[in-house]
This record gives sequence, structure tokens and C-alpha cells, in this order.
Amino acid sequence: MNAIHPNRPPGAPERAEDAAGIDIVGLTKRYLTPKNETFTAIRDVTLRVEPGEFCAIVGPTGCGKSTTLAQVSGLERPSAGSVKVHDQIVDGITNGVSYMFQADALFPWKTVLGNVLIGPVLLGTPKKEATLLARDWLRRVGLAGFEDRYPHQLSGGMRKRVAMAAALINNPRILLMDEPFGALDVQTKAIMQNELLQLWEELRPSVLFITHDLDEAVALADKVVIMTSSPGTIKDVFEIDLPRPRGDVQKIRHEERFLELQGQIWESLKDEVTRAYKQSAGVAA
Repeated sequence: MNAIHPNRPPGAPERAEDAAGIDIVGLTKRYLTPKNETFTAIRDVTLRVEPGEFCAIVGPTGCGKSTTLAQVSGLERPSAGSVKVHDQIVDGITNGVSYMFQADALFPWKTVLGNVLIGPVLLGTPKKEATLLARDWLRRVGLAGFEDRYPHQLSGGMRKRVAMAAALINNPRILLMDEPFGALDVQTKAIMQNELLQLWEELRPSVLFITHDLDEAVALADKVVIMTSSPGTIKDVFEIDLPRPRGDVQKIRHEERFLELQGQIWESLKDEVTRAYKQSAGVAA
């Protein structure tokens, strides 16, 4: 495998050795509001993500997509139900998980290289080896030569590349992505989607990818999950049978099968979007 990437430093991962399946069963999460009232964010969510599978979750604003990711990561604990990763109940921070948030989540006082180094160093990788690995990942996301820059000196797309390198450098079993490209312009988003697909093809972690962009979900995923309006639960699951490797996501969007799938999924999604809009309009009124 190393022959494919002859410039990769020693110890750099080629593929996730143990991509983990995710089993969510009857997952419910309730919060107390400032008025001391109970708010149910998600209810009875049941979903299986196979090892190495790319699963996109779409649904209206406020349907609990991010809440679901928080339960898988172990950052929050369920009110009812369970999450298993690799057949182990999630009880605390899940091992082998990387998380890309909507915001870049970069340390502003650290350089690009310093941000990408954090994960390997915290996992005990010697500093010299971690530095070589971080430089290799920055090369792979197109940021060679920017190692000494700070986040505020980068464009939005470049910061996302840093965040992606930081998320993938530890060779995660599971990659959680919460609208990672939502704030980018159309052209930059397309570039980032292509880069993500290429890197995922190499490492093949299991992915839970949240997006409001239905085209993005169909172009990237093996499976698209529709969540209902609040409280969120699973409404439909669509298998995406577009061949892999996918190639250019901009070209995929014009293919007949892509348009068929997009139309089918939208028929399920639009009712939830309409219902969520009416709910929010009622609250606003």
C-alpha cells in the first residue's frame, strides 16, 4: 500500500484498520428549557451505520441532527435508548472518533501546523514523527507552504482544509461531520466535497454527515437518512446506488440516476421542511 503514496512518512496510516459500525437504538434526548419545561429534541431514533459506510442525515432545522451526533460522540448522554460503536455501549467520549463542526474549531493562537499536530501529540506520537505526519496531511489537503500561517490569515475554504486534516490525521474509525461546508461558497464547497471523497476512499472510516444540502447528501453518501421535524426521529432511509468512486460531484449532479434519487428523497423531505416552517412561524406569531 505504501507504494501508492511513496512520500508518506513512516507510521502514516493508509486506511482505517478497524472502521466501526454504529448502532443507534430507541435514542431519545430531552432537555430542560430556561422555563424549566421539558423539550424533546429527538425521540426513538433507530439507525445502523455499517463499518466504512458514508451516511448523510438531512432534515429541517431543529430536527435533532446535531443532537444525534453528540450522542454518538459521547459528548452528551441519552435520556433513553442506546448508542453502540463497534458493539460497545457509548458511555463517555467515544474512542477513535473525529468531529468536524460547523465552525472551524481551530485554535487561533496556533499555526496551521500546530493545529494539525494536536491530535497525534495528544495520542502520544513523538513530536518529530507527528510533525512529519502533519506536514504530509497538509500536503494532501493542498496546504503545503502554509504551515506557519495562523487561522485568521486563511480563507474560509483553507480553514476547512486545516480542520479536515486535523480530523483525519488520527485515522479515525468514525468521522462525525456537522454541516462542515455549509458556510462556504458554491465553488469552494464543490472542491471540498471532492477532496473529502478522495480522502474517505483512502481511509474508509464510518461517516455520519449532517447537511441541509440535499444535493450534497446524494453526491457524497452511501445512504441518506431523513429526519422528521421536531422532535426528530427517522422517517425514511434511502440507499444511494451511484457507483464509486464518484468522481467530480459537479458532474454527478447532472446524471439521470442522481436526479431520480434526489427527486425521491425530496418528496419525503419536503413535508418535514414545510411542517417545521409552520411550527416556527406559529412560535414567531
